[in-house]
Amino acid sequence: MSTTSLPVPDRSPRLRAALLAADFTADGLLDLLGAPAYAALARSETVPALRATRGVSPLDTLVRLFLLQHPVPYERARAALPLAECVEDGWVIRTGDEVRAAVDVRPYGGPEGQDWYIVSDLGCAVGGAGGIGSHEEGVVLGVGGASTTLAGITVRTPVASALDVGSGSGIQALHASQHATRVTATDLNPRALEFTRLTLALSGAPEAELRLGSLYEPVGTETYDLIVSNPPFVISPGARLTYRDGGMGGDDLCRTLVQQSGDRLNEGGYAHFLANWQHVEGEEWQNRLSSWVPHGCDAWIVQREVQDVTQYVELWLRDSGDHRTDPSEYATRYDAWLDEFEARRTKGVGFGWITLRKSAAAAAGKPSIVVEEWPHAVEQPLGPAVRAHFARQDFLREQDDAALLAGRFTLAAEVVQEQVGLPGAEDPEHVVLRQNRGMRRATKVDAVGAGFAGVCDGTLPAGRILDAIAQLMNEDPVLLRDRTPQAIRLLVEEGFLEPVPPSAV
Repeated sequence: MSTTSLPVPDRSPRLRAALLAADFTADGLLDLLGAPAYAALARSETVPALRATRGVSPLDTLVRLFLLQHPVPYERARAALPLAECVEDGWVIRTGDEVRAAVDVRPYGGPEGQDWYIVSDLGCAVGGAGGIGSHEEGVVLGVGGASTTLAGITVRTPVASALDVGSGSGIQALHASQHATRVTATDLNPRALEFTRLTLALSGAPEAELRLGSLYEPVGTETYDLIVSNPPFVISPGARLTYRDGGMGGDDLCRTLVQQSGDRLNEGGYAHFLANWQHVEGEEWQNRLSSWVPHGCDAWIVQREVQDVTQYVELWLRDSGDHRTDPSEYATRYDAWLDEFEARRTKGVGFGWITLRKSAAAAAGKPSIVVEEWPHAVEQPLGPAVRAHFARQDFLREQDDAALLAGRFTLAAEVVQEQVGLPGAEDPEHVVLRQNRGMRRATKVDAVGAGFAGVCDGTLPAGRILDAIAQLMNEDPVLLRDRTPQAIRLLVEEGFLEPVPPSAV
């Protein structure tokens, strides 16, 4: 698979026009297949989609050809595609009276309704027809949950330059091309760079600067306003599969990628990474991750999941299809993996995202580093919430308690209050504030906190609100002012309260 030649992108606009004319788009697929068959494709189940594409329309043909990777009759392919060009350019292969796909072409809906296409190796579209199976070295995967997660958490503001490290099939470079003047994509695998080129061309996106090499080596000392990377983060013994195994010991690849990003970021720039990290006996994982943050950068690190070592090994042995090999070979690989973890005192593996921002305050020795565990559902795209998080950190760094009490705040949109207690009780045991946007956080507050949040509409300073609450609750206003700023700080940090800019007062 890894030795086959790849299509030529020169005439991709004509192929794109044919795909669009047939409604071979994300919306078109949903309309044709219906929700159950569409969802089944994401689980690598193709039978429902095969049943839904028994018609003879161009869309039926294209779904069978590129998504389900079934041969289609020559005349049907000719009715759906500029077939002579597609054969000549290497998108499809003709064998007698049948045509089959040379690559996986998958419709992908952009954030503003764009009709994009992700091109990858056959049988390697994550969650697609072939799923992830026993792949050869050097293959290039399509879109998976990790890819879309990274795209969703990335801050999307106009920038001059963006860098996609380990571009794979090009989805991150494709997103970046919409808001970056210049996009550079790097990968250790030359096939990946060619697939990135195909994805951009077939999606009608601007070309990226493609560079071959590992991590930051291809870009030297150049700096960027945005860095994104969905690296081969799997912690494994060796580097058997380039698309997933980093080739460094333990979580060293992710650590190196994060630590070296500080020198490549411009002031105010963001870096977003997906990563795995070890939970090591005798170490707090939060401290390990904090030590990765480069000087001059603020950080927000979120652990989304943690697995014990046996769960982790089984997950990635299934990913590579080793569970379908000889049982003794499977056991040998499983054992080698456990040996590796035992030697590194690894008791579990965490997965999550790491976001850095280059800031003057961090460079001056006052970085904001937040490391937390949040396995709950979030609202994607999360990029606006990520940007707001760092803006709140900037605000809080500049406010002492007196300034907080003099400030004005508003309750964030779609925050609701929940009261928990025994049925019929006069007062609730506790009150919970819950967000329905962004991180969808929940936090327990006392009566003062609930009352304070409930009246924050930006008209009164925080101190005056507390004085009124003290009078209603027969509390000492001085003591209440003394003990409440920390609670206000937490509500601001977690996004329940939003500061009112002085210019708006």
